[in-house]
Amino acid sequence: MKILYLLVSILALASSIAFAYDPSPLQDFCVAIKDPKDGVFVNGKFCKDPALVKAKDFFKHVEAGNASNALGSQVTPVTVDQLFGLNTLGISLARVDFAPKGLNPPHIHPRGTEILIVLEGTLYVGFVTSNQDNNRLFTKVLNKGDVFVFPIGLIHFQLNVGYGNAVAIAGLSSQNPGVITVANALFKSNPLISDEVLTKAFQVDKSIIDYLQKQSWYDNN
Repeated sequence: MKILYLLVSILALASSIAFAYDPSPLQDFCVAIKDPKDGVFVNGKFCKDPALVKAKDFFKHVEAGNASNALGSQVTPVTVDQLFGLNTLGISLARVDFAPKGLNPPHIHPRGTEILIVLEGTLYVGFVTSNQDNNRLFTKVLNKGDVFVFPIGLIHFQLNVGYGNAVAIAGLSSQNPGVITVANALFKSNPLISDEVLTKAFQVDKSIIDYLQKQSWYDNN
């Protein structure tokens, strides 16, 4: 009987620990306020009256993206911002269209793991692990029907290595996974990151940083 009580106590403690954490944030930040009437954001979005919900709230048609740009790729997201029915459901997706040799540049989804399936073409994809794992690079060449997973928060990319167009669909484990394109964040932040910071971080001359900051970093999202 004492063993049974001990097991029940352990399970109760484990259960309390399992539920004693904050939900993952659904935006970059959510500053607390004292008076709710002054609030403009919540962790998610305000809910529509269920009695007023229609089938159209759960539907969206996605067209092919225009990949005729500097990167040769176009991401068409379907997050809660584009499809309100996704609110609180913890999922979203994106269609990625590639021109020949097109690139979806190194980027991060701070709030979601990505699983990608190739519908057409051949992609060279990969992700880089954290510093604690010595920044290991995992890569794979994907063909039609192949699937690859990019863990949450890790830098990853996709490059069309075929001779024709390519199309992929990415599923993401958040209604608002967010995206940080590495080059844009470093060299096109608002305001710009100090030259002193970037020259020391990259161990290059200031002229190189100035050159990079003057480039027109295209955002394909």
